[in-house]
Amino acid sequence: METTSTVAGEPGPAAPEETGDERAVDGFLTASFPWYGLDEAFSGPRWLMQVGTTADGTVEHGSTGHGEVPSLKVEANPDNQRFAVTVTVASRPVRRSADGTGVLEATSVSTAAWLAGSGLLSCTWPQEMERGLRQDWLDQQTSVAWELADDLGGAGWSTLTLPVDGVPTDFHYRESEYGWVLAGAAQEGVHIGAYGRGMSAYGLGFAVVKDITSYQQ
Repeated sequence: METTSTVAGEPGPAAPEETGDERAVDGFLTASFPWYGLDEAFSGPRWLMQVGTTADGTVEHGSTGHGEVPSLKVEANPDNQRFAVTVTVASRPVRRSADGTGVLEATSVSTAAWLAGSGLLSCTWPQEMERGLRQDWLDQQTSVAWELADDLGGAGWSTLTLPVDGVPTDFHYRESEYGWVLAGAAQEGVHIGAYGRGMSAYGLGFAVVKDITSYQQ
């Protein structure tokens, strides 16, 4: 899988609490590939997370949110939260890093699956857990998500067919106590990952976002 860093300098999807920044759209506007979100059948709130970039600032992936913005605050009950996040990952071949000192792996559906899996974990960890143990738990579960993403043909995944730009598309799909994750390929040179909780993945559809600025809160 590809190694990238986010605008905030941390690996993986942005934390949900950071979605209110009006400048978040800037990174989305500089991408060379189309962004995906839920199609027009979804009529609820839409919001932006952050983009992931390589060392030279090239946008490689990003996430768009739908429904309620997930919260890690103590008073928020994760079981009552309803959201679905779409992760768009640019399809890239193996290539040299910007500084010429290394090689970036090719992106794949597995990349989208891992970003979706780690994104779900980042906003659904057990709130009854002591703060000092949360990072250890997150590291452990993220490692599991990585292993699952590298084995999309394994028993941990099933197949779910959903429309992408109106075309029935097969996704790798799995559920856990924290929510659901899926990943597949689109027709526009990107891979799609998604995760959610409280909103069923069955019946969802994905489409190119015509105006990414419409996702600003």
